[in-house]
Amino acid sequence: MMIPHRFAATLRFLVGLAGAAALSLAASAQEGDARKALRVCQDPNNLPFSNLAAEGIENRLAEVFGRAMGLPVTYYSFPARMAFIRNTLRYKLPGEDYPCDIVMGVPVGFDQVSVTKPYYRSTYALVYAQGRGLDAVKSVDDFLALPSEQLKKLRIGLFDRTPASAWLAKHGLVDQGVPYLMMSPDPAQYPGQLLETELAAGKIDAAIVWGPIAGFFAKRVKEPALQVLPMRSEPGVRFDYAMAMGVRHGEREWKQQVEQLLDSRRDEIQAVLREYRVPLVDDAGAPLR
Repeated sequence: MMIPHRFAATLRFLVGLAGAAALSLAASAQEGDARKALRVCQDPNNLPFSNLAAEGIENRLAEVFGRAMGLPVTYYSFPARMAFIRNTLRYKLPGEDYPCDIVMGVPVGFDQVSVTKPYYRSTYALVYAQGRGLDAVKSVDDFLALPSEQLKKLRIGLFDRTPASAWLAKHGLVDQGVPYLMMSPDPAQYPGQLLETELAAGKIDAAIVWGPIAGFFAKRVKEPALQVLPMRSEPGVRFDYAMAMGVRHGEREWKQQVEQLLDSRRDEIQAVLREYRVPLVDDAGAPLR
């Protein structure tokens, strides 16, 4: 996710400060209201995380929270590629309430929201289709050890502006990279298409994607079978990241309640992540079994 630009002038800083203060006051006022639903901000077409049919990881986690709170789950949907936080969690018409109160998945350190404690850490993964000449590859080291003439013929799909680009450059594989847009303007597109259509159809030989995407679509794609190889961070290339949930700045009590749910429902959360085959790693990036 992109980090917002700093204000370039004092006037813009003051305007932003006033807006933040108003947001904090509104959030504080809402804290005293009893919740009638767990109102989730989501992308409507972003599997494996969320969609309108509530088939994603974050939809399942919202159901876990809703049951724990004794509340129905409702969604406010907006495409993640179009200023998602501003148009969901922070969006409010005059005289109306916010349409949603929580984002179920944000990276730790994301400053547009108040970030909870992390609830999982995953890593990028190398994915290839079995039966197409790479079946002997059982690790990333095996992949890099392939004969140079074979490596040079491979087409490796990746999203732009991800660690995959740095990894290819580090290992002399830039020419083998096939870049795809991270955020397509087409609302019908979703991240898993890199595996579900491009890799499965043989348009690329391998792909490097965020772990939850790799695990989910390796399970969903039946033919050809997809092999997922979690990647370890290297000097100069960070692959593993901790994920948390996000609420509005200033909603201290709500954030504490969410964190209590993260603790009390930890086993259910882990069960959902494993069901969706999310490659989980520890703080050092080592795979969790």
